[in-house]
Amino acid sequence: MKRLFVIIFVFSIQFINAQDQDLVRAKRFFDRTYYAEAITLYEKLAEEKPSQEVIKNLADSYYYTNDLIKAQRYYRLLIKNYDKDLDRNYYFRYAQTLKATENKEEATEALKTYFSKSENSENLANFEKEAKILENVSAIGNRFEIKNLAINTPNSEFGAVKYNDSLVFAGVKLKPGLFDKKYKWDNATYLNLVAVPIKNINSPDQITRYFSNELKTGMHESNAVFTKDGKTIYFTRNNSKNGSKRKNEEKISNLQIFKAELVNGKWTNIVSLPFNSENYSVEHPALSADEKVLYFASDMPGTLGSFDIFSVNINQGAFDTPKNLGPMINTDKREQFPFVSKDNKLYFSSDGHLGYGSLDIFVSVIKGKEYDKSVNVGMPVNSNLDDFSFYFDSDTKEGYFASNRKGGKGSDDIYELKEIKELIVEDCKQFITGVITDADTKLALENATVELQDSNKKQLNLVKTTVDGKFSFTVPCETFYTVLASKENYASNSKSLTSGKIRNANNDASMTLKSLEIIKNEEKLIAENKRKQELIIEEENKKKEALAVIALKEADKKAKEDKIAAAEVKKKEKVDQILAQEKDVVKDKDRLIIKTDPIYFDYNMWYIRKESKVVLGRVVELMKKYPGMVIEIGSHTDSRGNAKFNEDLSQKRASSTREFIIQSGIEAKRVTAKGYGESVPIIKCKTDDACSEEEHELNRRSEFVIKNL
Repeated sequence: MKRLFVIIFVFSIQFINAQDQDLVRAKRFFDRTYYAEAITLYEKLAEEKPSQEVIKNLADSYYYTNDLIKAQRYYRLLIKNYDKDLDRNYYFRYAQTLKATENKEEATEALKTYFSKSENSENLANFEKEAKILENVSAIGNRFEIKNLAINTPNSEFGAVKYNDSLVFAGVKLKPGLFDKKYKWDNATYLNLVAVPIKNINSPDQITRYFSNELKTGMHESNAVFTKDGKTIYFTRNNSKNGSKRKNEEKISNLQIFKAELVNGKWTNIVSLPFNSENYSVEHPALSADEKVLYFASDMPGTLGSFDIFSVNINQGAFDTPKNLGPMINTDKREQFPFVSKDNKLYFSSDGHLGYGSLDIFVSVIKGKEYDKSVNVGMPVNSNLDDFSFYFDSDTKEGYFASNRKGGKGSDDIYELKEIKELIVEDCKQFITGVITDADTKLALENATVELQDSNKKQLNLVKTTVDGKFSFTVPCETFYTVLASKENYASNSKSLTSGKIRNANNDASMTLKSLEIIKNEEKLIAENKRKQELIIEEENKKKEALAVIALKEADKKAKEDKIAAAEVKKKEKVDQILAQEKDVVKDKDRLIIKTDPIYFDYNMWYIRKESKVVLGRVVELMKKYPGMVIEIGSHTDSRGNAKFNEDLSQKRASSTREFIIQSGIEAKRVTAKGYGESVPIIKCKTDDACSEEEHELNRRSEFVIKNL
């Protein structure tokens, strides 16, 4: 068991050491720009031992080798897990990958984050301005007709320029040999300058040839530009001497611009330009129309960020000090592949200026030593991926460019182009038009005043209608406006509207104006009719009020009757319930009484006797059982004796009975006492002797009448 533990422990150490070694090797490949080899190791580490460095470098490796879909996956993972301490440039690269997959809204949000994290607070505002300009470029529509050339292969072709009757460009062999060197950046074979007759560029059977055996080496050669006489070429090649590649201390062979001369049909006197250096790249030469200025791209000291466009004056074959073209052209990102047309316009590719994809092609008018603001050349030349190496004949409006867009034959392909629309960049505008007419005659009103106001009632424009009553305003899109129309002897009118998003759309603001004289006559007639109508309404209202009073009384009467009826029904239901449940409660004609044994009082007295308390106890019991019961104690005497005396005596007896019930726990408000004396006999006696003692006894009674339940 101990030996097994030792074996596992040793294996674990070896595994950890292997991971560390892979990390060191991957970092070495990455730093030397051997991205294809770095990817293999970083992919493995991303599964086994993911870290911020591993994810960052893997994402960048895919980004720099143009595998933007895989780069997007790792940039997304990076931002999700390491957002707080992440350099803002990763948002920029992430945005480029999102453009590549046509996630435009996400790309815009990523760019907003990128600019909002900038120390310069104006960057976000400038981004929004550029977005508006790009929107205006997009509104032009397709400015070019483009066609993928038949000579393209699954490998990379770009940098096409005309040379005599041939098209010269950078390419690689279609089927590289076993011993052909590969470029460790992306494991593709090295580029060479190749050529094909222009008449055959759309022939699928055409085989390209090396442009010049004298210029061909085992390194990159690309992006050639020729003088008008065809005797001088400038081109890009890896740093080399006597055909041997040279590297700097960081083991990187930077690109340089070389010059060669055509002597007796062969390219000779191949020299590196004096401002080249082994410590930075100088690439993509372009000549001004008068050939007195050489333009190029470089990451030399003095750039605004990554690669910038520089210019250098040529004086009798000698070169002055290169100058950065400045912020109208360059950004803190990549600007590469310059080209100057005959009409003195500088075309170049950039991913720093806002575009549709990664590298987009931009143009700036050269005015002496100054440059106009760079503008995106538009669609479909620019796409959601890389578009670059623009070449254009401003006389024929034809040319070439390269792109790695979807639908090509492989990597970078060359496309021919023809400009069909001018690059006229305008803000979105619409029109507000209409006709002012007489409201009654329907005739057009000439010389009416039409005023255009903004949302703050500020006057923007003022016009007079033509003989046919027409007017027109040109206005920006997506804005609120008020149009006011007026004319002497007419009432004014107005109309509010908001211009939409569709460019050059028309908004109708036609209006009618009414004559003041007709308005006056109409108002008089309206007033008369109004008074007549008021009288009619007044009379109708009186009738309605009378009917309403009658209806209200009827309704009130009906409500009362319904209420009484409902109460009677409820009372009857309650009475029936009690009669069914209580044997001591009986109905006596229209009265409900509690039937009890006789209650006796001493002669001429009103105090409750002991035996009467037992009888009254039953009354108390019932009242407690029915808390809503209200009773009247009615005390009666016979007809013998003085009537006034009998009435007083019966009242005292009733009150005494009430007092007893209250003292037994019944609320006072539930019991009333009434002495009736001899006024309500059961048996009427004409004389005292006319009734028997039994009949007098029936008249001497106490009754407990239920008044309410």
